[in-house]
Amino acid sequence: MARNAWLRERLPRLWFARRAIRRFMPGEDIESAVVAAVEFQVEGIGTLFTRLGENLTAIDEADAVAAHYLGLMDDIAGRKLDGEISVKLTQLGFDLDVERTMAHATTLAARAAEGGKTLWIDMEGSAYVEGTVAFYERLKAVHPNVGLCLQAYLKRTAGDVRRLLPLSPQIRLVKGAYAEPAAIAYQSRHDVDANYLALAVAMLEAAKAGTTVRLGLGTHDVRLIEQAAEHASALGMSKAAFEVQMLYGIRMDQQRRLAREGYLVRDLIAYGEAWYPWYMRRLAERPANVIFALRQIVG
Repeated sequence: MARNAWLRERLPRLWFARRAIRRFMPGEDIESAVVAAVEFQVEGIGTLFTRLGENLTAIDEADAVAAHYLGLMDDIAGRKLDGEISVKLTQLGFDLDVERTMAHATTLAARAAEGGKTLWIDMEGSAYVEGTVAFYERLKAVHPNVGLCLQAYLKRTAGDVRRLLPLSPQIRLVKGAYAEPAAIAYQSRHDVDANYLALAVAMLEAAKAGTTVRLGLGTHDVRLIEQAAEHASALGMSKAAFEVQMLYGIRMDQQRRLAREGYLVRDLIAYGEAWYPWYMRRLAERPANVIFALRQIVG
């Protein structure tokens, strides 16, 4: 459904779809996202902002996206928020002009550095993984304050972690939400979870050994988070050895509980009008999300 052009054009117009999306984003506009971030900060929860949108058709759209994020970073600084931004390279024109994308990313990273913040790069489908990792390596060589999302369901990710550890990386580890073939991606929940934990532990062990690693566990699986914490404790590390990064509207009770217990928690707030493919991937991740969406039709 995320890839269906007919549904992408029509479904967002329907009242029940717009009602259901409110679980996963406070609003389509940036002000709604910022207001939500202010409320989270009172509870000791930081924020990651991402404007929804992917593959562009004209490079001037990328220029507008970059300008938007610069304005958002000014707003974050002005309100003294513990907030950072996460951007897809295709939003910055990666399909159209890689060097123009690099120029935009360089500008955004420099602005983020002024406030002591990280610029996060999202990961997209498997066709983009190698290009995104290579792009990150180039950008990281000039701007240390950049982070990258890696997907645990891809079989190549262990090699990517080994490849990036010498760079003192900042990694947000997610399970992965794109439909990928068995040749390159683990298909069962058991295998994905096992690889996720193994990757997290590898990065914790590297940090214990002296490598500078900022690790964000981008999962709503509290069991995995607590297992990672147990491994950290066994290594003599505190709960602050990694961040917990969850999506807005999902397991909010657990986000607040973890923050109270001393974990570093950061809520990813998505906003923007181009929410349809992103929302379909959220529904695909957990059956409970589909049930919630159906309730919006009959409720």
